[in-house]
Amino acid sequence: MAGGQGTRLDTDREKPLFEIDDHPLVGLVLDALEKSRVERIHAAVSPDTPETTDYLETRDVNIVETPGEGYVADLQPALKRVSSPVLTVAADLPLLTGNAVDRVLDQYAGTDAVQVCVPAALKRQLGVSADTTYDSAGREVAPAGINIVTETTTETMFLTYNARYAVNLNRLEDAAVAEALR
Repeated sequence: MAGGQGTRLDTDREKPLFEIDDHPLVGLVLDALEKSRVERIHAAVSPDTPETTDYLETRDVNIVETPGEGYVADLQPALKRVSSPVLTVAADLPLLTGNAVDRVLDQYAGTDAVQVCVPAALKRQLGVSADTTYDSAGREVAPAGINIVTETTTETMFLTYNARYAVNLNRLEDAAVAEALR
């Protein structure tokens, strides 16, 4: 998913092209996917990310146009273009590696969707933003931005304490943390 405006990031660059250690975020995520067991990569872009679309045309990905109405709204037309199950990854996960992607794939048991979450306390400990959290079995958790989507309505949570899933780049302060942890 590489179609977000990145308004919280407070930069003139398109969020997927914001650089960490001289590499665009979307490039770091693509590198991780290419080093994983993922067989085919589709990149969902929007009218808000024309430069990202240009960048992605230089990579080995299938580009999917979405309306640019937000992550959830853009996910629906993107999912219609691919067959289930689908690994979805936000373009703002600068610490993602091929091994981290494969650990998510290992959680898939063949039917249930998989939502990857981290404890909100871990995000606070690392000093990164935690804009969306919810209570799960008495623990405050935050979605990680990487999931396995299926056609079923049942979902399994993969709760991990691994910082590779905890750093989503939403603010400039998050970028400083990402650069320190890379």
